[in-house]
Amino acid sequence: MDLKETAALGSADGHWYYVSKARMVEAHLAGRDLDILDVGAGAGWFSRHLLASGVARRAICVDPGYTEEHDEQVAGRPLSFRRNVDSVEADVVLLMDVLEHVDDPAGLLTSYVRMARPGTRFLITVPAFQFLWSAHDEYLEHRQRYTIAQLATIVRSAGLTEMSSHYYFASIFPAAAAVRLLRRGAAADRSDLRPAPAWLNAALIRILSAERGVMRANRLAGLSVVSLCRT
Repeated sequence: MDLKETAALGSADGHWYYVSKARMVEAHLAGRDLDILDVGAGAGWFSRHLLASGVARRAICVDPGYTEEHDEQVAGRPLSFRRNVDSVEADVVLLMDVLEHVDDPAGLLTSYVRMARPGTRFLITVPAFQFLWSAHDEYLEHRQRYTIAQLATIVRSAGLTEMSSHYYFASIFPAAAAVRLLRRGAAADRSDLRPAPAWLNAALIRILSAERGVMRANRLAGLSVVSLCRT
C-alpha cells in the first residue's frame, strides 16, 4: 500500500481495490505457510493480509521510507519492517506497484533476483497503459505506466522466467479510464482512490471476484499488469 494513500483511505481494510488485489495475489500463490519478502511494502497491508489468511507464515516488509525498523505479530505470525535486506530467504517476493516508482526498474528487480534462491517466485504488479497517465500518477510519483510487453522486457532482463502475465481490473477499465482521462491536467494533489459507499464497495468486490476466474487469459486491457515469474 502506497504510504501516500494511507491518509486518503485511513485504512485499506475492506476497500474494494485492496481486497480484490489481495485475493488476486492469493489466487496466484496458491499455497500456505509461505515465507514472503514484500519489497516497497509501504504500510505492509498485503503482508498483513497474507499472514492473517494463513497464506504466509512469515513476512518481511522492505521500504527505504520507513523511519524505523521494528517487528510485529499478525495472527501469531512474525512480520518485520526493514529499510533494506542483504539476502532473500523467501518463497515469494512481492513487488506490488513498486517498479513504476523508480528510474531503473530493471536494476531494482535484478538486485533482488541476484539475492534470491533458485525457484523463488516473484509476483509483480504495475499500473497499465501510458495513455492513462493522470494527476493520480503524478501525485503518487510514478515514472511511467506499462504494457504486458514492457514489463516482460524488464522481467527477462533481470534474469527471471515468466510463468504467466495478464491485465487485471479489466471489468472497471472503461469507467476508470474515463475518470483518468478527464482528470488529465488536473492538480496532482490526491490519489484517485477514495472510500466508497458500502453498496458500491460490495458491488465492486463481487464484480472483480468474477473477473478473477478469467484474469489469466486477459492480455488485452486492464488497470494493472500482473506478472508471476521465477528465478
